[in-house]
Amino acid sequence: MNICVVGAGYVGLVTGAVFADLGNEVVCVDNVADKIDALQAGRLPIYEPGLEEMVTRNVGDGRLSFTTDLTAALRRSVIVFIAVGTPPKVDGQTDLSAVEAVAREIGRAMERYTVVVNKSTVPVGTGEFVREVIERHQTQPISFDVVSNPEFLREGSAIEDTLRPDRIVIGAPTQQVAMTLLELYAPLERPMIITDVPSAEMIKYASNAFLATKISFINAIANICELAGADVTQVMKGMGLDARIGAAFLQAGLGYGGSCFPKDTDSLVHTAATLGYQFDILRAVVDVNAGRAVHFVSMIERALGPLHNRRLAILGLSFKPSTDDMREAKSVEVITRLVELGATVCAYDPVAMTNAQKMLPTVVEYADSPYAAATGADGVALITEWNEFKFLNLERLRTVMRRPLVFDGRNVWEAERMRRLGFEYYSIGRKPVLRS
Repeated sequence: MNICVVGAGYVGLVTGAVFADLGNEVVCVDNVADKIDALQAGRLPIYEPGLEEMVTRNVGDGRLSFTTDLTAALRRSVIVFIAVGTPPKVDGQTDLSAVEAVAREIGRAMERYTVVVNKSTVPVGTGEFVREVIERHQTQPISFDVVSNPEFLREGSAIEDTLRPDRIVIGAPTQQVAMTLLELYAPLERPMIITDVPSAEMIKYASNAFLATKISFINAIANICELAGADVTQVMKGMGLDARIGAAFLQAGLGYGGSCFPKDTDSLVHTAATLGYQFDILRAVVDVNAGRAVHFVSMIERALGPLHNRRLAILGLSFKPSTDDMREAKSVEVITRLVELGATVCAYDPVAMTNAQKMLPTVVEYADSPYAAATGADGVALITEWNEFKFLNLERLRTVMRRPLVFDGRNVWEAERMRRLGFEYYSIGRKPVLRS
């Protein structure tokens, strides 16, 4: 099939590359000329394992191309995916201005029947909104359909999630248009669910909100464990072995971040309110998550005392491992507060330091290894659970530190091992290891 993907960001680029790899002719469109120039030159705007190789292969084979010309791309395509950003407004409402702009251009450029697919995460009712915008800007009446096909990609494993998803959701107005998407996805041989458009839009938000709820729930339990002397990792194991609950997204830590969970939970709360329902459970989920960085910094303050003139090493800056994405990263909250309290901060991340420098206080120092970051430090705080950190030479780490004090925001290390190695060790929802 000839496919147009509008938006060459995270979702659009991965979607376009995978569809091209499946043998389709794909053109990715973006209105940022510098981004398109970079992609045409083989430089990707994001870090995602395996993506660069896939893009290079399909560009070389002539199945994947990049342009700023939406009209030309649309007119050669049977299906057009809208994969532009839908950031939150101040009140949590989803900003659909980019989606509206694309729909407007589609209406003006359309010359024959086209399937328009909302791939961006959008509130329930957006499918009808897109239809109205397209109809309003058509120069002549031309038949088209609007479909919802939400993405469920996890940064760091986006290609795997696209090729082998748990399910493919297709929200379509008719069975006939649904078959077009079924044909496109058929090579994946994965479970597909066909619904109406509003239900597909809700599936995306409901899924993310539920996963966010699991994260905030176990973090609230971790707070209680710290007060009661229980071990949240044992609690998690006991809960996760229950088939009705499961272990996924049940890890205590600094809470969720990134481009999806924060804005999607806020958006669903806002949507519910506009429909007349106060989504109190999800409001509490958001509140618990908002308190995680404050809780962690308080733990550091209690252990170190006044932070003025203290030197702290930060390990991990991206919002999760295997990505350079700094959107809603907990490191930003933690580091900003530490600097405000007078601490000197030296940070290390395997891939995200360039992006981090745009968002963190200018006084933050950066190191080229975890050990360099920890040299002379009064404490080390782990923020992002990169595999590199799980296998650190902890004896070497202790040797270069001024004081062997570790704050583990993701429960990466075992408390008993840290005690044997001579560390003071604070983690989430577990008893601290103190100096004897």
